[in-house]
Amino acid sequence: MSTKVVTGKVRFSYANVWEPQSVNGSDPKYSVSLIIPKSDKKTIEKIKAAIEVAKQEGASKLGKKIPANLKTPLRDGDIDRPDDEAYADSYFVNANSFTKPGIVDKNVEPILDQTEFYSGCYGRASITFYAYNVNGNKGIACGLQNLQKLEDGGPLGGKSRPEDDFEPVEIEEDFLG
Repeated sequence: MSTKVVTGKVRFSYANVWEPQSVNGSDPKYSVSLIIPKSDKKTIEKIKAAIEVAKQEGASKLGKKIPANLKTPLRDGDIDRPDDEAYADSYFVNANSFTKPGIVDKNVEPILDQTEFYSGCYGRASITFYAYNVNGNKGIACGLQNLQKLEDGGPLGGKSRPEDDFEPVEIEEDFLG
């Protein structure tokens, strides 16, 4: 068994994958929230299995007896984000990394245009799970490895994309005056 998982098709949210962001004064990290439909039982089972492996591999960090209330990264969108319809009938995992993730398209070609990968698009993610013990806080965290965009989706976060708002227009010579 491995602590690495390649997901099925997920929706990306809170995608800070081009520039690392600092949260509450922490060291800047790349991060993304992976919204996993509850119907994708295969991905959810792979994540649960990887979390169990991470618990066993990280037992030395977690203490002699693994705490029953250990923090794990797999969360239920219906419980933890009840007011966000993007998370309805889904689980989610927040993945982070200090190094920039590889970002490719469906043909595994690098995506260089930052407008191509955004919160709301769909794809797959390569993630790893590991144990942590920081200042007495113990748990399993999710590391971000690589991302693959499979298709566009409606942007999340309330901001539309220019190409969705405007049509190309022909400008007449006299118009600019």
